[in-house]
Formats: sequence, structure tokens, C-alpha cells
Amino acid sequence: METYQVHITEENNKGKAYIGTNAKPLAAMTYSKAGNDLIIIDHTEVDQSLRGQNIGRQLLDALVAMARNKGIKIMPLCPYAKSVFDKDNSLKDVLK
Repeated sequence: METYQVHITEENNKGKAYIGTNAKPLAAMTYSKAGNDLIIIDHTEVDQSLRGQNIGRQLLDALVAMARNKGIKIMPLCPYAKSVFDKDNSLKDVLK
């Protein structure tokens, strides 16, 4: 499985982890900031060319690492992110 470079960008109260370019990402997981200590993951999208390569998990892992680094929590409203949080107990420390 190939590992891609995941970038994280924030503008105002919105952010995203993405692969590719900011203007045209091949995969992205978007979130909203709720105050200074919570992000809400609301959407995950992966280009057909990258499907089946665990790309969504790579994006989520990047946001989990960011949350741990900043000492913030994550509320996963996106069905994909929620399903990963439900299955993986190692992520519970950042779950809101």
C-alpha cells in the first residue's frame, strides 16, 4: 500500500486534510472548527483512482495526529470517520 503525503489547511473556521493539491485534491476530509478545542469532521471524499488504498484512513490519521498535537477533540459526523472511530479503540483519546 502506498503512503501519500497528507496536507492540512485551515481557513477561518473550516479545514481539510487532503492528498494532491489544495485547489484540486484527489482525496479530502473536511472539518469545521467548533471553538478552540474541537473539530467536527463532516465529509470524506476519495477520487475513484485512489479507492481501495486506505486513503480515507490516512486522512483521518493525519487529523488524529493534529488533534493529539494540539490537545483538541474530534467529533466525527461523517459516516466514514464515525465508522473508523467506532471500530478502533486506539482513537478514543481524541473522540468527543
